Formats: sequence, structure tokens, C-alpha cells
Amino acid sequence: MFDPTSRYFTIATTTISVPDADGGTRELRYVKRRFIPASETLTTLVEHTFIDGERLDLITARYLGDPTQFWRICDANNVMQPEELEVTGRTVEIAMPNI
Repeated sequence: MFDPTSRYFTIATTTISVPDADGGTRELRYVKRRFIPASETLTTLVEHTFIDGERLDLITARYLGDPTQFWRICDANNVMQPEELEVTGRTVEIAMPNI
């Protein structure tokens, strides 16, 4: 269902039956909740301090080789919203991907 590099790849899927407009039921498939791993369990490769105008996707591409892996940096820094990291002067941890 998900690409192997997706944060949801290892998350189990399940189904739920819901009523439909015709009075019957239909099955909805969904991904179970993803819990952010404890950052202290991740191995920090390097720390990076944001300078004015830097973007998280470009930082991710530089250190991890794939800009779509920004979520790994979010996990390592205990944030849900990527824009929380893009603050001039903020130092973030770049952690080794858990594979």
C-alpha cells in the first residue's frame, strides 16, 4: 500500500464496516495510528543549525539523500509539523534512519 520509504510502510492496516447510503455496509481500509519513536532511541549523525532561508527538504536531501524523508528529521526532533524546524538559529538533530 505504501512505498518502502514511507513513514507508514511498517504500520499495520485494518478495516472497519460502515453503513452506506443504500442501507448496506461497506468496508473501509485504513492505516492504524503511527507513534513517533522516542528520539533518544535514534542515533544522531550530525546536528544542523538553520540559517535564514533554508528549507527542511533541502537539508534532508543534503544529509539523507532524499528530500521526501523530512519526516525522519521531524521524528528525531520530536515535532509533528515540519515548519517548526525551519527557524533561523534552530539546531536540529539529523538521525540515522531506522531500517
